[in-house]
Amino acid sequence: MSKLDATDIQGFVLRGYGQPFARYLFLEIVDAQHGRAFIGRLLDQITTGERWDAGKPEWTLNIAFTHKGLVNLNLPDASLLSFPVEFVQGMKARSEILSDTGKNAPEKWDQVWLGGGIDIWLAVNANSKEALETQCARLQRWMEETGGAKIVGLQDAGALRINGAWSSKEHFGYTDGFGNPDFLGVERDTQPGQGKLMADGSWAPLATGELLLGYADEAGELPVAPIPHLLANNGTFMVYRKLHQNVATFRRYLEEKGRLYAGGKEKLASKFLGRWRDGTPVELSPDAPNPEIVKDKLRNVNFTFVNDLDGTRCPLGAHVRRTNPRDGFGFNGRLVNRRRITRRGLPYGPYVPEDQPIEDSDERGIIFMALNASLFRQFEFVQQQWVEYGNDARLGNDKDMLLGNHDGHDKHMIQGTEDPQSPPFVCGGLPNFVELRGGDYFFLPSMTALRMIAAGKVDPR
Repeated sequence: MSKLDATDIQGFVLRGYGQPFARYLFLEIVDAQHGRAFIGRLLDQITTGERWDAGKPEWTLNIAFTHKGLVNLNLPDASLLSFPVEFVQGMKARSEILSDTGKNAPEKWDQVWLGGGIDIWLAVNANSKEALETQCARLQRWMEETGGAKIVGLQDAGALRINGAWSSKEHFGYTDGFGNPDFLGVERDTQPGQGKLMADGSWAPLATGELLLGYADEAGELPVAPIPHLLANNGTFMVYRKLHQNVATFRRYLEEKGRLYAGGKEKLASKFLGRWRDGTPVELSPDAPNPEIVKDKLRNVNFTFVNDLDGTRCPLGAHVRRTNPRDGFGFNGRLVNRRRITRRGLPYGPYVPEDQPIEDSDERGIIFMALNASLFRQFEFVQQQWVEYGNDARLGNDKDMLLGNHDGHDKHMIQGTEDPQSPPFVCGGLPNFVELRGGDYFFLPSMTALRMIAAGKVDPR
């Protein structure tokens, strides 16, 4: 197919911005007419997927809506009822399906998610703190001038500053940001290993309909989408989850188990994630980090699991293997192609070096955002079947080591090798390293759809 119309797609969908500062504003619509006026004021400010030929802008702006938000904008009933059921219900109502129970249950979430619900998500990303504050003040002014919306909560996030420089690490110390999928028609720097595995061992982009509505997916079908088609086309669904990280617990557990593990603490950390903390894939370098692989875009996501079906290099339960098993389930990876998600997001909270005291109660973690054409088939399947359940990986009820909702009795199995110095190792008594603090499902419309919504011209007939 030819390239997509990037001017009609929100830029947040097509690229990671790589800007160090971000603020996510959660809005409530005051009334439909004034809410549409506010959206109309934003239209020429929304960042689209157009190329940045003149360099990265000082700030970017993007917008998304919950189903409740679309109801409060008075979209026609026929359109509202045509959205997928999981989006209509929202994340809170899906908590049992997602294993958002116990410490992760909705009643434990941040206050902003416990009230009447969020209508609009506004994301401002910026190159500087000053640009961020300037743009947010402008948005506040437009809300007041139009009378269309009010801020009911906000979340700051940003790249971690470590040793005086911006870093791509998160609070557990792992380098993040590898492996988002390639999609047909999306213009970006592609790397072998990011798309789908072909029979000859090469990689090709996934079908556009795995990311965007209105296009065929990997099954040659159109994902379930709202009517009219102009409301859906070039839009997508977003998962927003605030994941609090119990960094003190993680560091304590790693130290304790690392003293018992033959390979030591850092090798054990690599077996949790499937990458060394510098980003080296364990599958390519199981015994030591290799900065040359990390720097090589032809190699750092270019690996498969078909020759490691016993998990002796990369454990079967390692996080990157669970969430993207590649060809580890056979069939040349075709079972995985319809489960891929595009990740966005940034850490929040200050970084604390490993040699300094830290408390779990401190506010820090990751704002996890995932983009997919089907919340049910992509994010919810991965969360339910691969993160919170291990049967597909022949691990029974074992959950994801890092993201799983543990009860203190779970385990993480690290497969051994024939080398007597590397026997199997069981990490037992897993605590919750990550706790959910809130979130919801959002619809990111195209620019065409945003103009229709602002003008009150959504017509499902």
